[in-house]
Amino acid sequence: MRQPLSAALAAAFLAGCAAEAPPEPASWRPAPVAGAPDPGKVVQEAPADAWRPVDPSNLLVVELKEGGRVVIELAPEFAPVHVANVRAFARAGWWDGAAVYRVQDNYVAQWGNGDAKTELPAGVVRRPPAEYDRGLAGLQVRPLGFPDSYAPMVGHADGWPVGYDPVQGRAWLTHCYGYVGVGRDLAPDTGTGGELYAVIGHAPRHLDLNIAVIGRVVEGIALLSARPRGTEALGFYKEPTQHVAILRARLAADMPEGERPAFEAMRSDSAAFGQYVTGRANRGGDFFQRAAGGVDICNAQVPVRKATQ
Repeated sequence: MRQPLSAALAAAFLAGCAAEAPPEPASWRPAPVAGAPDPGKVVQEAPADAWRPVDPSNLLVVELKEGGRVVIELAPEFAPVHVANVRAFARAGWWDGAAVYRVQDNYVAQWGNGDAKTELPAGVVRRPPAEYDRGLAGLQVRPLGFPDSYAPMVGHADGWPVGYDPVQGRAWLTHCYGYVGVGRDLAPDTGTGGELYAVIGHAPRHLDLNIAVIGRVVEGIALLSARPRGTEALGFYKEPTQHVAILRARLAADMPEGERPAFEAMRSDSAAFGQYVTGRANRGGDFFQRAAGGVDICNAQVPVRKATQ
């Protein structure tokens, strides 16, 4: 007799749940903004003071043997020891003749010397601290204004997307498309910065606070994301002949002035950036018919452009 009674109670429970009214919209969700600005036009029309120049010592220029280059803006404010290592690796020619050896679909492209047993260049810290987050003090964060699944709060600071915890007083860079992290082994290893990867798929935010993020690709992401996918586990290429050879990697500050790339990033504390985020959150522009009233931190990327020289 127990089984029929249990089934009857289960049916009654399900019927009661179905009869309940759907929950009210969460109180934190603001009303959509009708007629929001077109974010593309905001970027195009942003005044000069809405942009900050990217320091050439924070630009890593990776040249591929087949032609083309991948330019990465480094973020020493968030991972100073790893970024210092990256600079030391570049100046020592660590990546000259290295390769992109892993391209995992909807995830990352990774490059470096792989398992080569090569002595580390002078000045490289072999065991950097776990620079997965930093103190919130000293950062002027512009809150995004919408909730996040991976952080108590998210926003932008100094032109970078961040997750942060105001209670713990910590902040960290988010794993958005095009962002560059440090390959590592299992903890306590933190990686030296000699092996790097770029996000080429849906933002893998589950990696936040677990790997050092050292910057973002500002030019040439398609040279990584459009590669054939590796067929081995985790997207590694099966044969060395599939590797994408790197000619050399240099800091823009060390390049001749005529060859040196120059970029500007939109200041996240500018009025133009506020309009841009409003436009992104509400689908501004002629194409969209309905405002969203919300945006993900990785769908509000900080605009970066080439600087006029």
